[in-house]
Amino acid sequence: MQSAPHHRSRSRRAAAAALAAGALAASLLSGGGAATASPFPEPKASALPSPPGGKNVKVLVFHASATEESPTVDAGIEAVESIGLTGPQDQRFKTVATDDASVFTDDKRLGTFNAVVFLTGGGDVLDPEQEAGLEAYLKAGGGFLGIHDAARTEPYSDWFTGLIGARPAKTSPTTVQRATVEIPDRGHPATKGLPLEWKRPDKWFNWASNPTGTVHTVAKVRESSYRPGTGANGVDHPVSWCRDYSGGRSFYTGMGGTVESFAETDFRDHLRGALLWTTRLSRADCKATIDANYSAVRVTQPNQPGQQDQIGEPHGLVVAPDGRVLYIGRGGGTNEAPVVTDWNDPDIGKGLGQIHVYDPATKKVTLAGALTVFGNKGGGDELVKVEEGLLGIELDPAFESNGWVYLHYTPHSGLDRDKQVAERRVSRFTLDRATNKLDLASEKVLLKWPVQVHSCCHAGGGMAWDSKGNLYIATGDNNSSGFSDGYSGNNPQPNYKGLSFADARRTAGNTHNLNGKILRIHPEPDGTYTLPEGNLFTGKEQDEGGGKTRGEIYVMGVRNPARISVDKKTDILYAGWVGPDAGAPSTTWGPAKYDTFAAITKAGNHGWPFCMGNKQPYRDRNLPDPTKPLGWYDCDAPKNESPNNDGLVNLPPVTGNTIWYSPQGGAPDFPRDAAGVPSYKNEEATYLLPWLKGGGQATMDGPVYRYDAAKAGAGAWPEYWDGKWFVGDFYDADNPRHAVLTDPKTVGKGGLPVTAESLKKIIPVGQGGIRNLMDWKFAPDGSLYVLDYGRGFFTSDSQSALWRVTYTGGAATPAAKDLARKAAQ
Repeated sequence: MQSAPHHRSRSRRAAAAALAAGALAASLLSGGGAATASPFPEPKASALPSPPGGKNVKVLVFHASATEESPTVDAGIEAVESIGLTGPQDQRFKTVATDDASVFTDDKRLGTFNAVVFLTGGGDVLDPEQEAGLEAYLKAGGGFLGIHDAARTEPYSDWFTGLIGARPAKTSPTTVQRATVEIPDRGHPATKGLPLEWKRPDKWFNWASNPTGTVHTVAKVRESSYRPGTGANGVDHPVSWCRDYSGGRSFYTGMGGTVESFAETDFRDHLRGALLWTTRLSRADCKATIDANYSAVRVTQPNQPGQQDQIGEPHGLVVAPDGRVLYIGRGGGTNEAPVVTDWNDPDIGKGLGQIHVYDPATKKVTLAGALTVFGNKGGGDELVKVEEGLLGIELDPAFESNGWVYLHYTPHSGLDRDKQVAERRVSRFTLDRATNKLDLASEKVLLKWPVQVHSCCHAGGGMAWDSKGNLYIATGDNNSSGFSDGYSGNNPQPNYKGLSFADARRTAGNTHNLNGKILRIHPEPDGTYTLPEGNLFTGKEQDEGGGKTRGEIYVMGVRNPARISVDKKTDILYAGWVGPDAGAPSTTWGPAKYDTFAAITKAGNHGWPFCMGNKQPYRDRNLPDPTKPLGWYDCDAPKNESPNNDGLVNLPPVTGNTIWYSPQGGAPDFPRDAAGVPSYKNEEATYLLPWLKGGGQATMDGPVYRYDAAKAGAGAWPEYWDGKWFVGDFYDADNPRHAVLTDPKTVGKGGLPVTAESLKKIIPVGQGGIRNLMDWKFAPDGSLYVLDYGRGFFTSDSQSALWRVTYTGGAATPAAKDLARKAAQ
C-alpha cells in the first residue's frame, strides 16, 4: 500500500502567510484582535459522512505552516506512513500528506479520512471557512492528532485551542533536553507498551495554562529531570493527552519536536496508539481524569440535635458485598455531651463507639449498635486527651452467610484507673443482616493486649484481609514524642507508676510487645486464631535466651497505622502512619516528622523509633541523662538498648519506605557521610517526591483500586485507575490526596512511586468539600465511599459525613458500532 505523494506548494504557503500577516496587521491597526476582525462562521451544514472514513482507513497528514516549514515535517510524514504500512493487517491504513488547506472545505474528499494529523508549524494556516470545515469534520465524528508545533497553530481560535487542549508558554525552553516521561495511563493504546519511566530527548513546551483536569493525560514530563526554565508547570506537567471533543476525538502530544524523535521505536509506538484511537481502529478511555466526569455527593444527613443517629465521630468504614456501608464512631460524643477527665471518677473517658449502616438501596442509615469504650476525654495536651475507643472495623470474608463483623476497640470495662492502663481487643460480633442490628451478646474476643493510656496518642486501628483469610491488625504505639522534642520517641525517663509513656522502644521497637505493629493472624470459626507462616517471628525464637518475641507480629516499627489495606490482586499490604512532631530536621537528633506510606510485600521492620523514610537514622539517647545524644542508630543492624525493652536487643534490619513527607516537602533526602548518616541540613535537602508536602499532616492510607467489569455499577470508577494506590491525608491543604503508581520491580523494597495524580478536584477539598479525610474504600460496584471527619476534634459535628464519589463520564470511545473495522474490537 503506497501513500499519496507529498504536496509541496510553497508558493501557496508563502501567499497564505502573506495574507495572514496582512490580515493581522489590519486588525492590529484597527485596534481589534484577529478573531474579532474576521469572526469565524458557524460550521456549515455538512455533507460529511458520520463518522468520516470507513473500513478502508485513511489518514490525512496536514503540514502547512504560516512561517518556514518545520524540519520535522518529512520525518513525521515518513513515520506516519511507516506506521500505516506495518503492524497487524487490521491496523494498517493509507497515508495522504498535503499542505493544501482547501481539503477542509471539500466534504467529498475530507469525508474519506478517518483521522487528520496536524504536523503544522505556528500561525494561521486555515481561513475561517477551512477551520469551519475542520470543526464540521470533528462534529461528524472525525479524529484529530496534533504533534508538537501544532499547538502553535491557529493562535486566535478558541475552538482550536480547545481542540489542542493547551497553548505553549512564551517562556518554553527551545533547546533539546533529555528528560523522563512518566506514563500514568497503562491502558491507552498510545502508552500501554511504553516504559513506566520513559527517558528521551526532545523540546519540552511549558503550557500557558495547564490542561490537567480538562483533558485526559496519558504522559507527563518530570520537570526535575531537565531544566524547564521560567513559566514551568511544576510537578504536574502533561505532555500527551486526549479527549472527546466537539463530537470527535482529539489526541495531542507535545513530543515530536525533533527530527530524531520520529525514528524512535517508542515514539512511533506512541503515535501508532494515538492513531489507532483517532482513526476508530480501537477504543480507548479518554475521560478518566477529566474532573467534570466525577460527582461527589454527601449521603448522610447531619445528626439530629444532641444525637448521633446518622454518624458518630468518624473513624473507619467497610463496604459489604451487597453494597451496604458499615462505618464507626470512635467514641467522642456530640459537642454538648459530657466529658469526664478526672481519673478518680469511675466514668473517666467513657464514651460510645457506634456502628452505623448506610444502605444505598434505601438511602437510609441504621444505628446498628454501640460499644461502651474508653475514648471520650475531649481535647487538651497529651496528658489529657486520648485517642482510644472504637478504632477499626472489618467484615468476615464469608459475611454474606455468617454476618460476622470484627471490631478493634478499647472497652471501658478493661480500664485500670490506678495504673492508667487499658485493654485493646479485636472481637467478632454477629450482625443481623435483615435488621442491620449488631448482636452485642455475640462477642468472641480473638485477641487482647495492654496499652498505657496515661499519655496520648496514636492508637492505630485499621484492619484488612488477604486472599488466604489472614487478618491484619494495625496497632499504634501510643507514646508521646513531646519528651524528645518531637524527634525519635525514645526518652526512657518519663513513666507513670513504672510504665514508660515516652519511649517507643518499649512498644513499636519491642519484639515482645504488640503495640506499634501490624499483626497478622488467621481467625478460626470458634473465635480463636492461629498464626500463619511468614510472620516476622514465630514467638518461639531462642535468640538472647528466648521468650522475647510475639508470633502475631508481621510488621514492627510503625507509629500510628490508622489505615491499612491489602490489594486483592497481589496480596501486597499497604499502610500509612503518622510521624512525631518535630517541624524541621536536626543535625543533632535526626529527621523532622515524617508521615509515611509503605507498600509491604513481606514481614519486616519499618524503622520507628530508630529510623524513618529511606533509612534515615535518629540519635540514640538513654539514662542517666536522656538530653545528651549518643550514637546514631544503624538502620541495617538496629539495637534496642532501652531499659524499657523486654524483647530482643538485636532487631531485624530496617526496610525503606515508599513515601515519606515533612513540612518541608515530599521524601526529603540528604547527603550522607562515610558512615551513611545524613547531614540533616535543610539547605542540603533534595525532595524526591515534589508532588506532596506536609505541615499539619496525618496519613490516611487508601485502597488499591481494582476494576471488576462483572460487578461494575453505573458509577464505577473506570479501568484507568486499576492498580493505582490511593494515598491521602486527614488535612486537605498541600498534603497528599493522590493516586500513585508503583513499579512492580521495586515495590516493597523502598522504591519510590513512578508517578502521582492529584485527586483534589475529584474528591473535592475545601469549604463544602471533604476537608478532613478519615477513611476511603471502594465498593464492589466500583464507586468510592469517603468519610469526612468534620471540623472539630473528639466529636461529631454538622460536617461529619459519609460521601460517595462516582464516575459519570460514560464508556470508552468510539462506540463499538462505530469502529472502522469490527474485527478490531
